Amino acid sequence: MTELTGVAGWAVGLMESLGGPGAALVVGLDNLFPPLPSELVLPLAGFAAGRGSFSLGAALFWTTLGSVAGAVVVYLAGALLGHDRMRRLAGRLPLVGTADFDRTAAWFAKHGGKAVFFGRMIPVFRSLVSVPAGVERMPFGRFLLFTTAGSLIWNTVFVVAGYLLGENWPLVERYATFFQYVVFAGLTVAIGLFVVRRIKARNGV
Repeated sequence: MTELTGVAGWAVGLMESLGGPGAALVVGLDNLFPPLPSELVLPLAGFAAGRGSFSLGAALFWTTLGSVAGAVVVYLAGALLGHDRMRRLAGRLPLVGTADFDRTAAWFAKHGGKAVFFGRMIPVFRSLVSVPAGVERMPFGRFLLFTTAGSLIWNTVFVVAGYLLGENWPLVERYATFFQYVVFAGLTVAIGLFVVRRIKARNGV
């Protein structure tokens, strides 16, 4: 059996020593520290379940609990920041104005449920989508519902894949990393187009 090292070794060791709560802790940290990606830790939870640290059902329960708990912390941080303070901060950003913030807030008020649900299944946005939900004070019960549903679907795919693949769990991370790069590329293009349009508008082009 391959000896795991680095983050993988630390995560599996924590899960094996603490059981399900260890899986919840590792996955919850994904929301607070994005450099610890769920695409890595979720297959590891399935792998740990396959090694007998806990059952597959327990892996799904605890990882989803960790995902939701981490999202709630970020939601509360957004709520603490608040709409008015966030609007003032947006007005001070280069190439961004309060009108942009107002349009975004209006869009989120209309589509916030879908944004939270689908955002929980997109790299990068998984952690960030809880911020506007908190800033705009989305009803907490609604936030919990969409966060739990989206997290459960995302977690199930990766945990079950890690469980079935066993020692070959890194295959999951490899394909997930490719998806993550696609998201990063799309985000970079979108930001680039936004900046170009704003510069042209300011120069009267």
